[in-house]
Amino acid sequence: MPRTLDTAVAIRADDLSLARNGVRVIDGVAFTLEAAHSLVVMGPTGSGKTSLASLLAGRPDEGLSVVGGDARVHGISARHPGRGVREWTFHTGYLPQGAGANLPARLTVHEVISEPITARDRRVNTRALAVRVATLLDEMELPLGTAPKYPYELSAGMRQRVALARALVLEPRLFVAEDLYANLDVEVRRAARTAITRRRDERGMASLVVTNDADAPRDLDADVLVLRGGHVVAYGHGAEGLQWTPDGAPDRRISAG
Repeated sequence: MPRTLDTAVAIRADDLSLARNGVRVIDGVAFTLEAAHSLVVMGPTGSGKTSLASLLAGRPDEGLSVVGGDARVHGISARHPGRGVREWTFHTGYLPQGAGANLPARLTVHEVISEPITARDRRVNTRALAVRVATLLDEMELPLGTAPKYPYELSAGMRQRVALARALVLEPRLFVAEDLYANLDVEVRRAARTAITRRRDERGMASLVVTNDADAPRDLDADVLVLRGGHVVAYGHGAEGLQWTPDGAPDRRISAG
């Protein structure tokens, strides 16, 4: 029987623990991210943010595995996804760390953005696909003449926007991003933020954004989860609403946002 996706809750993490090559990197994380809501994940280097994001995006880092608890993404178990992985990744747009710098060098911008579609359907309507790519380029404030160019011909900020367009091309139910604003100036950040909030408001897309940008919780009207050493040390709505655990001393860089 076809799998029934959970359209009300994008992510439900229940005492989730992750290990990389036997070393625990996330320990007992629990939270719920509903459709049409946003979560910002913050924390110092080595806190486990990247491991958590890659697992929840359905593209876990090499050697990463669930060793305790579970997370259900679109209702699909991260611990035992089985054939659900294909649906999981189809409905989840992912912008990994360094995405702009790691675009496929031999593909044009048009091919880079459309590849998540063409990889699944070789009989796609080329005219409709060209319109979709053009619409995304416009949304990212990139010239239409960018489409036939190669990534090496673009600035770092332009490549980041191409990577974001690629992550959104399938109109995902869940968007997971690391360093969303990497190499983007203030004006272009606004376009990236609007792309996310518009999809949230119009289509119910949930978003999980890994960043230490103090403005991100307010920009996205997001809940905030703070990690240290793989443990949750604070959780709440916005930087002002954080509740810190007894052993999690408040970080002024976060609470001042």
